[in-house]
Amino acid sequence: MKKLVSIVIALCLALSCSAALAELTFTTGGTAGTYYAFGNVLAQYITNNSDVAITAVAGNGSAANIDLLDIGDAQLGFVQNDVANYAFNGIRSFDAPVTSFTAIAALYDETVQLITCNPDIKSVADLKGKNVSIGSQGSGVYFNALDFLEAYDMTLDDIVPQYQSFGDSAEGLKDGKIDAAFVVAGAPTPAVVDLCTTKGAYLVPLDDEHVDKLVAISSAYSKTLIPGGTYEGIDDDVVTVGVKATIIANEDVTDDEAYAIVSTIFENVDAITEAHAKGAELNLDYASSCGLPYHAGAAKYFAEKGITVDVAD
Repeated sequence: MKKLVSIVIALCLALSCSAALAELTFTTGGTAGTYYAFGNVLAQYITNNSDVAITAVAGNGSAANIDLLDIGDAQLGFVQNDVANYAFNGIRSFDAPVTSFTAIAALYDETVQLITCNPDIKSVADLKGKNVSIGSQGSGVYFNALDFLEAYDMTLDDIVPQYQSFGDSAEGLKDGKIDAAFVVAGAPTPAVVDLCTTKGAYLVPLDDEHVDKLVAISSAYSKTLIPGGTYEGIDDDVVTVGVKATIIANEDVTDDEAYAIVSTIFENVDAITEAHAKGAELNLDYASSCGLPYHAGAAKYFAEKGITVDVAD
């Protein structure tokens, strides 16, 4: 009997240790973008300062990350809130609603940046007939590029679309293989920093008329500025639109894990900011509004701070 009890205890200990060592996979973005850099900072900080272990991995953008959570190959993901809303409601390129995920928190503004090394490209309208990178397949950039074209009464037929990552887009601009590229990420974006430093580049601005058209296309857009000096050689403020970089989770993330993730982030903003500049944009009011239902564990933390969010059924 004593031997049997010992075996049972040993098995329980083994299982508990296994559970403690289990890691959540956090799919981010391409290695030259903010998702990847900031996602790794968050994953490491949460792992080191809570009972939740997270491994950040490179991803292919919002739509692809939603697919990974839906099939269970990842448990956490970075997404643009506009694309997440398209998925949740089964619109745009989503044939049916995808409701297998909930929001953890919105973290920072992602700006839609139209980059070129050609000073003659001063407007989206000037992209006609040009080779233009519109993001990797499965990225949110693709949706934003379509919206920008629509706002200027254009379609993909008016350009020569190239489906490239941020890093590949920067290399294509350096080599003259493409004329412009859409990059949607927190500014400064590493790939754009490198491009501006080594080649010299321009950001194509929007006017108020086309900002309004984009907001009419999707309420997830809001007018935003990329301050002058963000990138080397670009001294003037640039008007564009932004969406919210949001962490989502699937049902494999428990209430306790979701609570730990949100609380660890927002109770340690200063420390996270020391590791990555995007930490300075963390704000509870901003975090609790992204147009999606929230994970119950995240909602618990927001409630403790006096903020009510919609919770998934």
